[in-house]
Amino acid sequence: MNLPVIDMVATGEHLNALRVANGFSVSSIKEYLGLNTTYAIYKWMHGETMPSVDNLLALSVLFGTSINDLLIYRS
Repeated sequence: MNLPVIDMVATGEHLNALRVANGFSVSSIKEYLGLNTTYAIYKWMHGETMPSVDNLLALSVLFGTSINDLLIYRS
């Protein structure tokens, strides 16, 4: 059995699609999360890094979905 692994690029693309579908700008997400810059958000969207668990929780509330539904994974 293979351990599931988060696909960071696909997850980043999914987060960006959810952002657009819900009508949020990157700047508005930065403000919502209390971040100083948009740099981290762009890194998430490009699959370079992942949001912290706290930020995943906040994004799931903002987008009206579960944390699990934010993540794209492969086995």
